Formats: sequence, structure tokens, C-alpha cells
Amino acid sequence: MNIEAVDLFCGAGGLTAGLRQANITVKAGYDIEPSCAYAYEHNNHGAKFILQDVQTVTAQDIAQHYSEGAIRLLAGCAPCQPFSTYNQGRDARLDKKWPLLYAFARLIREVQPELVTMENVPDVTKHDVYHDFVANLKQQGYEIWADKVECVAYGIPQNRRRHVLLASKIGKVSLLPPTHTGNPITVRETIGHLPALHSGEQSSVDALHRCAKLSELNLKRIRASKAGGTWRDWPVELRAKCHQKASGQSYGSVYGRMEWDKPAPTMTTLCTGFGNGRFGHPEQDRGISLREAALFQSFPMDYQFYPPNRAFNFQSIAKMIGNAVPVRLGEIVGLSLLNTLYSATAD
Repeated sequence: MNIEAVDLFCGAGGLTAGLRQANITVKAGYDIEPSCAYAYEHNNHGAKFILQDVQTVTAQDIAQHYSEGAIRLLAGCAPCQPFSTYNQGRDARLDKKWPLLYAFARLIREVQPELVTMENVPDVTKHDVYHDFVANLKQQGYEIWADKVECVAYGIPQNRRRHVLLASKIGKVSLLPPTHTGNPITVRETIGHLPALHSGEQSSVDALHRCAKLSELNLKRIRASKAGGTWRDWPVELRAKCHQKASGQSYGSVYGRMEWDKPAPTMTTLCTGFGNGRFGHPEQDRGISLREAALFQSFPMDYQFYPPNRAFNFQSIAKMIGNAVPVRLGEIVGLSLLNTLYSATAD
């Protein structure tokens, strides 16, 4: 029997690409960002990109993608902003993205797929909508595995923690044990082979190997930065005014360089900005490039995010990459679900 998947909130296709690497057939992906269509379809041959709000998708829409007799997987990573720590202290019910996990739950209830996976930030478990989601799965007879996952333990070269949920109607389900329990994959192993760049430069070989241009002030700052250090290493005259105040002294996780022999920090939609985190190159005076960010997200080196020989919006591509499910995590999820299927058929 074959597993066929539909990927909700598919973005540029990180989860889909990972599932396909695990030999799961992905039939379609749904998203509301038209800029993701090229990356999704070009790199995931046979998977159709559908520009539609998941809240308007019906069970009939989903059901049409599956072949008769296939084991159906409904997968999704609802946008995580409502569950982020950055939203603590505000009324998240006002966020338009809040209902999306309820929409996912509705489609599970109506389609009744044999398998489900959901991935999000760890803080999703602090919210009622997540517990409602799990309760609905249990009411429908799903076996559930859910836990926080250290991505570095599965060969993803960044310190990223995610909450992963697997649900099954065909037997017990669990995530595979960590595959990289020894030394983690490092920044050097991931991007050390790429050509050197100056601030604002683009590689002549790979247009995605392009970094943002730093201001003269930020060039001085990064030249004064140490790998693994902070803005506290700078001369006082280079420090931002907010960091010179007592209230800003604790914010040491911005304006930092990565370290060659450690994993990268968590990739975000702002990961190509030197001032947005520890996103400075370990030794070159620049922030990381789009290609480097994609490699930290475990996208293949040849993954394309825009049509060839076309101009592209730098921030739009950075957002696609930062929002993606790491491809390797998608592969681990896929292999875990295949293991569930094999165990069920063996019994």
C-alpha cells in the first residue's frame, strides 16, 4: 500500500520535499502565498500548488487528490505566529491566523485520513486551540505521538526546536529515534564550500547565493564582531543606543556571528539580516546568503525558489525559507509514518 499526502500551509515546499525524500507521494499543497507556487511545483514534480485559504477548503477538495485504496496523509504546519513567545501578553484571538489550526482540525474530522502530522513551535502546547486539536483527534480514534523535537539530533544543522505531532488510525505511531546523537552537523560542514561574498554581493554561479548589503555602520560593527560573540565585544561608539541603556543590556542575541564548528542558530524569516540575530557569517563581513539559509533549513543545494533569469524579491525569498519546515524534518516524519504502515501490515 502507498501513502499519499496533501500538504496544508505548504509554503515553498519544505515538508513536501521531505516527505518525497521518504518516498511518500505528495499530491497537492495548499497555501495563500502566490509567490510560493514556483518553488513548490518546480522542485516537487507531480505535486500541484493550489492557491486557496485553508479555511475555505472542503473535504471534497481534499478527497479528490487521493487515489482509491491509498493510505491518506493530511499534513500541515499552521503559521506559528499566534503561538510564538513574541505574542505572549497580547490577545492572540485577534490574530487572523489563530483559526487555522481549527480549520485543520475540521478537515481531519471531515476527511478522516488514516494519518495526520502537524508541526509547530514548542509554545503551541500552551494554548487551548492545540489541546482542542488533540482532543478532537482522540475522539476520532487516532493513536497520537507528540513531543518537542531537537532538530539538530536529526541532522539538521541549526539549533531549532519544534513540536511535532503524529496521529494514526492504522496502529501505534512514534517519531524515529534521533539519527545524530554524536557530533552535530556544523556551520562549516553546511556552508564552508560556498564561494566567499562581500556585503551585498551575488555569486556569479548561483544567484541565490546573495547577501544583503550592510550599511557603513553595520560593516564597522561586523568587523568588530567575534564568532560566537555579541555586540558587547564592540567599542562603545558602535553600540546601538538601545543597548547602552540598562533595559537593553540583556539583549545579547542580536548582531552576532555564527561559529564554524557549531550548528547555526534557528533560521527565521529575518535570518539574512545581521542585526536580527546571530546571522553574521563566521568570518566574512556580511550576513548569511539566501542559499546559506536554505542549506541550514536542509533544502537541497539545487532547490530553486524563483524562475531562472528573473529578478526576485530578496525579502520574499528569505520569508519562504524562514517559514519552511526543514526538509530533513519532513523526511523523518515521512519515514516515521512509513514505519507505522510497515508495522501495521506486518501484524
